[in-house]
Amino acid sequence: MTMPTSTMHALRVLLLSSLALAAPLLVADGVASDESQKKQEHEHERVMSSARLVQLVREATRQFIDVNNATAAGYGPAFGCVSGPQEGAMGVHYVNTAYAGDDQLDPSRPEALIYEFSKGRARLVGVEFIVDAEKWAKTHRAGDPPVLEGQTFHYVGAPNRYTIPAFYELHVWAWRDNPKGAFVDWNPRVSCEGQ
Repeated sequence: MTMPTSTMHALRVLLLSSLALAAPLLVADGVASDESQKKQEHEHERVMSSARLVQLVREATRQFIDVNNATAAGYGPAFGCVSGPQEGAMGVHYVNTAYAGDDQLDPSRPEALIYEFSKGRARLVGVEFIVDAEKWAKTHRAGDPPVLEGQTFHYVGAPNRYTIPAFYELHVWAWRDNPKGAFVDWNPRVSCEGQ
């Protein structure tokens, strides 16, 4: 069966019109796919840097599993056991004042080690990196918080519960899993009840 020329011409016009209308959608889908791919790559990099930071902290602080090694290295207890406003706690911070004032971002030198005490025994659960906000602002662009291995520090203004000047902080739960995330302030699996 042969189609009349006018019908074939109409079909060609219809097909070309359909392609012309679909082309932007195909391109948009390609852009969306590119954006989706970029988001997936960014998320993969974030997860990998998270795992890397936790691993670096574990390697650097393994020696401080024994709290006596921490005190011998210049860390000392501060603030008592810090409990959460709703759930969980941070634990007892052992701060190294030499590191706390240096404003260096070094995963092998956390400003604070965090311990949970139970039955008279200290257990290392994590660390906290601390940077004085005023010192940071003098050498960095306004609004640019410290970032360590892809993790952005949180700003804590003054006055605060610790009665110290404004600072940036980043918790790393390297020794106690936190179901809320490795870098969240409060860990529901840490308690101050054993003090």
